[in-house]
Amino acid sequence: MIDLAWYQLALIALIFIWSGFVRSGLGFGGALFTLPFLLLIHNDPVFFLPIISLHLLFFAGLTVIQSERGKKGPNSTSVNWSFVRYALLIMIIPKLAGVIGLLMLPTDLMNIIIFSLIAGYSLTYILNRPMQSGSRALDILFLVTAAYISGTSLIGGPLVIAVALRHIRPHEFRNTLFVVWWILVSIKLVAFVLADVDIQLTNALWLLPFAAIGHLIGHRFHQRLLERDSSSFYQILGWILLGTSIVGITQVLL
Repeated sequence: MIDLAWYQLALIALIFIWSGFVRSGLGFGGALFTLPFLLLIHNDPVFFLPIISLHLLFFAGLTVIQSERGKKGPNSTSVNWSFVRYALLIMIIPKLAGVIGLLMLPTDLMNIIIFSLIAGYSLTYILNRPMQSGSRALDILFLVTAAYISGTSLIGGPLVIAVALRHIRPHEFRNTLFVVWWILVSIKLVAFVLADVDIQLTNALWLLPFAAIGHLIGHRFHQRLLERDSSSFYQILGWILLGTSIVGITQVLL
């Protein structure tokens, strides 16, 4: 781990518990709901994104395999493979463009972009006005944008969800998104390796138990989160993300 004080390391561990919880509980948000807090501790997204990516590969793959085990027949799967193919055909090229942007843009500019995007997302949660797609044209626009954002920062989830809600059933939601994230993140990690970026394997391993704690808690509460009206939860989270984004942008500018 980079040279940080003990309390900063403790905060990072707590944030990764939270990361595991939101990823397994909601099916997305492992980066969106944690990256802004991590960047307040160490303002380099290229340091944290490989760790988040490795964790996503491990936990998303584990969740899908466990869910699919023992199921038989073409209609028993909890993954909507038609949507996976539909999304990936649109997202592959802009995803690669986003990874190139992440590696080429200055760190401060990248941080401002990330915090600005998160601030924009937070307003949709605060106002309880989630993004929605109502046509194929919007599907393509949202998926292309999400792919580029995901390539730069792994926070394109809300745009993909806006499209997914039109195409997949609730019980397919988490696992289908996990398959999409798994493939996109694999592409990102391969690009990191080819660009000789440190993928932080050692740091990902020591943080893995903390993410696992959050994963188990989120997995336990996943069904409850699906069944209940979670708008108040998202509103509170939206205010926290907005405040964090404002602090982050101010920190970069100063």
